Amino acid sequence: MALKNHSTITEFILLGLSVDSHIQVLLFVLFLGIYLLTILGNLLMLLVIKADSHLHTPMYFFLSHLSLTDFCFSTAIVPRLLENLLSQRKTISVEGCLAQVFFLFDFGGTEVCLLSAMAYDRYAAICHPLLYGQVMNNQLYMQLVWGSWSLGFLDALINITLVTNLDFCKAHTIPHYSCELPSLFPLSCSDVSTNLTVLLCSTLLHGFGTFFLIFFSYARIVSTILSISSSSGRSKAFSTCSSHLTAVSFFYGSAFLRHLMPTSGSPLELIFSIQYSVVTPLVNPFIYSLKNREIKNALRRTLGKFLQQYR
Repeated sequence: MALKNHSTITEFILLGLSVDSHIQVLLFVLFLGIYLLTILGNLLMLLVIKADSHLHTPMYFFLSHLSLTDFCFSTAIVPRLLENLLSQRKTISVEGCLAQVFFLFDFGGTEVCLLSAMAYDRYAAICHPLLYGQVMNNQLYMQLVWGSWSLGFLDALINITLVTNLDFCKAHTIPHYSCELPSLFPLSCSDVSTNLTVLLCSTLLHGFGTFFLIFFSYARIVSTILSISSSSGRSKAFSTCSSHLTAVSFFYGSAFLRHLMPTSGSPLELIFSIQYSVVTPLVNPFIYSLKNREIKNALRRTLGKFLQQYR
């Protein structure tokens, strides 16, 4: 991807989370711990799903790709944040900033598509249990996963291609700890109307479109669960999708609130950004493992096999 020569501005200043050096040290320790736990949790989820044949089903295939996306999403943000907290010069090159914008769009877009695909999987399992094997066949769930990755990449490519044609010649300070697309528009002296229109369209189609699919799936799921006569049956049906609902609430809630707010670097804006881009990749593996008996059993079997090899 060829970048236009930004002759006036060659780097941006990321203000980060705090200017107090003592607080920066505490934040570094906190976010380093979060990042290490995120990497460990998601890699462990990938390993367990890959190693245990009991988990070779569409639901866990989606979950393995969600873990991979969370791993990549966190890696696109947190290492740069950690460097910013320790560095005296809190700068990032224009090219580096645009690369971060691209990866945030790519992995964020992939995640929302995967979450909607997982909602459809739960809909098929609960609303059409006898036809589940036919509805969610190998070809379909592979297409849903690779379609999610492709749509995320395409959305990111369209938006970043338009941004590379902008000139940045105004104040080059970003009141944030990472490069997010809305933060770059006020820094440009070019006409950003086309960029804003494309960003709005991609948000409506990609963000709200996938949210509508999730909402529709769960409307049908809730209707089906309420029609179950036994309370134990209703509880069991709901438990199969409670983890996914929690993950959806974490990601969509904070991401929508962040992107509906004006870019100002306010504490509330930073909190919402941290929640969807840093905290969500951390908690997703724990949400799915703590509430899922099959994951717990698979983890025990995998650890048991690993320990037997070294006895």
